[in-house]
Amino acid sequence: MIRRLFLLLLLSMVVIVDSAFVRPARSANQERTTQEHIAWVHHALEKMETIKPGMMRFDLLKVFRTEGGLSTGLRRTFVSQDCPYFKVDVEFKAVARPDRDNAGVVTLLEDNRDIIVKISKPYLQFTIAD
Repeated sequence: MIRRLFLLLLLSMVVIVDSAFVRPARSANQERTTQEHIAWVHHALEKMETIKPGMMRFDLLKVFRTEGGLSTGLRRTFVSQDCPYFKVDVEFKAVARPDRDNAGVVTLLEDNRDIIVKISKPYLQFTIAD
């Protein structure tokens, strides 16, 4: 009886000690994939942050494309060409046309020469479709 109790105690200690040293380990392949994802996001963010107020819509469209949803010719959400979940909101100053029509309505017309007045920090959001 004592021998069985001693054997059970010994076996329990072995299991406890063994489980303390066994940690979930990432494989080298998983670690490499994670690092590649981080590098890709870093590159995409760097590209997005090259667009600054004072630049033209033409410059913006080299990095972003338009997204659906409510917008005007002077305020619109754009998505990264790398990933449609990376977004920025942009306000423009109209070039070669008035900001508003005779009725005071903001223009719906867009021109590649429009000047970026304000651009938000990039953010994540699911795609919006019209």
